[in-house]
Amino acid sequence: MTFTRTTLAIAIAAAAVIAPQVQAANRSDDAAARKTEALEMKLEQMQATMAAMQAELSRVKKESSDASTASAKVQELDHWMASVKSAPEGVASKDNLIAVRGGFSNLDHARGMGGVALPLTNGTLLSNNNSNQGFYFGGAFDFNVNNDLFGLLDHTSFGVELGVEYDQYGQGINTVSQTYGGVLAGLPATNDHHALDSRLRLSVAPKIKFMHDSKLRPWIIPVGAEINILGVPSNAVSVLNSGMQFGAGAEYDLFKGIVVGSDVRYHYSTSKLDGVPTDGFTTGGYVGFKF
Repeated sequence: MTFTRTTLAIAIAAAAVIAPQVQAANRSDDAAARKTEALEMKLEQMQATMAAMQAELSRVKKESSDASTASAKVQELDHWMASVKSAPEGVASKDNLIAVRGGFSNLDHARGMGGVALPLTNGTLLSNNNSNQGFYFGGAFDFNVNNDLFGLLDHTSFGVELGVEYDQYGQGINTVSQTYGGVLAGLPATNDHHALDSRLRLSVAPKIKFMHDSKLRPWIIPVGAEINILGVPSNAVSVLNSGMQFGAGAEYDLFKGIVVGSDVRYHYSTSKLDGVPTDGFTTGGYVGFKF
């Protein structure tokens, strides 16, 4: 009994001594936990602050980069404008052409019949000229439309040529004025009534030029339209006839838009002009100026 009381007393005394220590330890653990939580909160706040600072820094860097890029583009544009202003003015390509032409002309058939002046026969009423060879001169204007044949062929130009040409084939006797004029007037006939056999051609034709941007440029006229005007009227006193022309040639850009060239053309009409032949070919040269 005595042992039990003694043991109980010791136990009570020990509890009295240990309890405060346990409570103190518990309080210390709680304080440590609160400190840990506070540190964790501060750490999270610092992480959030650093993230915000990082985002702001990235934004500032991006804006700075954009500003640098914009500034570089502005400087590049200024440099380009300065170079354009300082560069010599470019000269546009000259593709149109005005030319002076001339050469030899040969008809398939002469107007007269061996120089025999017979009235109301083939071409002898107003002129009996039996020469089918002569010369021509005139001019032409080439208007350039495009340089790729409407997108079909590169370096191939399409244009339209407007031409005027004077042809002369010699003289013949004007039968009316030489024979019938004298008879009607009661005067003797004379042989000094000559008629100059001359023609005038007006033409419009498509023109295809090859080797664009080259000094040497061959060309063709597939088919063009023309009007023949007689200097001496036909037997029916008609002076107009329509026909076609076909041609080919080449030109060379000699010096700063000055062009020299040559061509050959055939002129064809479906019928004679009231007995007067107009079919034949011409060949010659030309000098042109580009603009």
